[in-house]
Amino acid sequence: MASTLRNDSFRHKGLRKKLIDLLRTKGITDDNVLNAMNEIPRHYFFDSSFLEFAYEDKAFPIGSGQTISQPYTVAFQSELLQVEKGMRVLEVGTGSGYQASVLAEMGARVFTIERQKLLYDTLKSMDPPLNYRIRLFYGDGYAGLPVYAPFDRILITAAAPFIPEALVTQLKIGGILVAPVGKGDIQIMTRVIKVSDTEVKTETHGTFRFVPMLTDKAQDV
Repeated sequence: MASTLRNDSFRHKGLRKKLIDLLRTKGITDDNVLNAMNEIPRHYFFDSSFLEFAYEDKAFPIGSGQTISQPYTVAFQSELLQVEKGMRVLEVGTGSGYQASVLAEMGARVFTIERQKLLYDTLKSMDPPLNYRIRLFYGDGYAGLPVYAPFDRILITAAAPFIPEALVTQLKIGGILVAPVGKGDIQIMTRVIKVSDTEVKTETHGTFRFVPMLTDKAQDV
């Protein structure tokens, strides 16, 4: 849930810069990602009672069993995605809206699906914390958004037991899909590059821990 506060003080900006410097030491090198995360006040996406946690490199609960992802994880996935300005990006798992805002700040046209109705209703009802044009949908992320396909990039922000075929189908040839894949407590960060309609190239990029991706959510666009 985003905070109703809109103050971005010198202290917040200083903490944000320290966070970005920390991400560099952890191996994030994409300046587009780092610059976007440096521009976005992460504390806007926190309840005002928990603002002191906003610039720690840790995940934090946001309700409905979901979390706002650890900044390093957001940076790592965004770097793997290789977003360029003007690209159409589908995000599966809106959560707090922070990752979608990072993608929008990088210049993407963002379409995002949330399958937790309470989170979706909260995001839909409040004033957006930042003035990005992000299209929000309630539905089953496994199904994607075929009406709005194809996408240049697809990002899954929850643990997927497998890569949904429907999402691969909605990816442009040459497009990239990034997802944490695995049925247990630990997932393998996976990047899928769509070479042709019948061929994909799959890469793995280390282990992470995400909340699970759920199915059987009716879509209402």
